[in-house]
Amino acid sequence: MKKKLLILPVILYSIFLIICPLIYILILSFLKSDSYGGVIFTLTLENYKELFDFVYIKIFLKSFVIALVTTLFSILISYPFCIFLSSKKKIVKDIIMTLVIIPFLTNSLIRTYGVIILLRKEGIINNILMSLNIINNPLKLMYNNFGIIMGMTYTLLPFMILPLFASVDKIDKNLYSAASDLGANKLKIFKEIILPLSIPGLFNGSLMVFIPCIGFFFIADLLGGGKLMLLGNLIKNQFLTARNWPFGASISIVLIIVTFILVSIYKKLGGKMEDLGGM
Repeated sequence: MKKKLLILPVILYSIFLIICPLIYILILSFLKSDSYGGVIFTLTLENYKELFDFVYIKIFLKSFVIALVTTLFSILISYPFCIFLSSKKKIVKDIIMTLVIIPFLTNSLIRTYGVIILLRKEGIINNILMSLNIINNPLKLMYNNFGIIMGMTYTLLPFMILPLFASVDKIDKNLYSAASDLGANKLKIFKEIILPLSIPGLFNGSLMVFIPCIGFFFIADLLGGGKLMLLGNLIKNQFLTARNWPFGASISIVLIIVTFILVSIYKKLGGKMEDLGGM
């Protein structure tokens, strides 16, 4: 009885703040919208049919490509960092990982404005490059795909580092020495030892970066200048600007389904890879 009382708040939280809103969004996605932003209680599949329009398919594809590139950038940055950090003493690991976690204490919107200070035409990066005479004119680092990807990567990088470091740090360092003694170079050690044994963390980190990346609308708004439409922006605009709630709800449901599919793939492939890692 005591155990049931302990989990009661979690159950109530899940019902009223997760399950009920999802049911509401699901029902809303099958309704119609009138010309004044209201909802007509008539069941229809038009909202889902409209998603097959080339314009929306293009937005879906572009959102997934940017999420994929952001994930790849995060992997390329995280692996060298995690391998380097795993060779340090425990106190150094604790200090640096604390520095990685500290940005979580700051609102992501504020951190995005920090990225703007770095990337804008009069920003730190352009000023440094021009002062060193590397470039003559400021680089266009914002209001394009590059700026969005950099903002996404910066914001979501800790989500890749934390699970990946947990996997890399568990690898027996004697394996590196043994491989080196047998003539393996650093690239061979990474390919044959580090990569296979760290795949569970890689899967987990990739999932934690890819899925939020699809829905982060404010980064695309700020670093894309409102010129580039991604899936998160499309959903936000349907609810707040176009006031077509049923259509916005249908896009949200599709995004939720895609998320469930990705999680299911992760569970199947991640579990197999974890077994290989254990071997």
